[in-house]
Amino acid sequence: MEQAKRIVANRLAGTRLEAVTAANEDEGYALQAQANERLRKHLGARAGYKIGATTEAMRKLLRVEQPVAGEIFERTVVHSGARLRHRDFVSPGIETEIAVRLAEDVPPSSTPHDRASIIRFVGTLMPAIEIVDDRYVDFRNAGAATFASDNNFNAGSVLGDERGDWNRLPLDGLEARTFIDGKPAASAISSQLMGHPFDALAWLANRYGALGRSLEKGAFVSLGTITPVQWIPEPCSARIEIDGLGAVEVTLE
Repeated sequence: MEQAKRIVANRLAGTRLEAVTAANEDEGYALQAQANERLRKHLGARAGYKIGATTEAMRKLLRVEQPVAGEIFERTVVHSGARLRHRDFVSPGIETEIAVRLAEDVPPSSTPHDRASIIRFVGTLMPAIEIVDDRYVDFRNAGAATFASDNNFNAGSVLGDERGDWNRLPLDGLEARTFIDGKPAASAISSQLMGHPFDALAWLANRYGALGRSLEKGAFVSLGTITPVQWIPEPCSARIEIDGLGAVEVTLE
């Protein structure tokens, strides 16, 4: 419990977190549950989930073997066009993501979910910016348990318009583009998300299911960055575009 208190205090104070002491990644998720119960008192109810390191490049950057999941709190969720204060973050970054709004609860299952089985839980899709924050003393050596305990860099989400006609889109072939202060910064294809966005969603359902956790109807899931993270050392405007889904903008001033 003392480690959970430290994680909460670090998040609220905007200071850097030393690596947690945990025997394995599952213990990191246990710390996440303890810390998030306390964080909800300050940041609001759970609004959604995030998956980090869904691309091979991000796993290499973080030195983890598989993606790492976290929760997103309602008071950290805004909509396209929002203006946020750069100084409210430790070392922020912008990630270009697809988010899913869940149409049904996703309970733990004895049969692992895959792309085909997870689709019935999908309501709408939307473009999204995840604001990540490097609030670690040394993220390259922090380890998966530390990332899990602290919701894996999440600091907020900027959501775009929701689309219900996503089934007409080639979801593993959408081009995503990231712009910083109006200039192109990166582009990539949505197959970066573990081969297909719904493969990433199935992974989350299976990972949390193995921990005895459900995903609740109405929550959104931000599926991981398609383009490389763009660290933002100073105030700027950011825009992301995803073919067929639309655009999202945010200003860090």
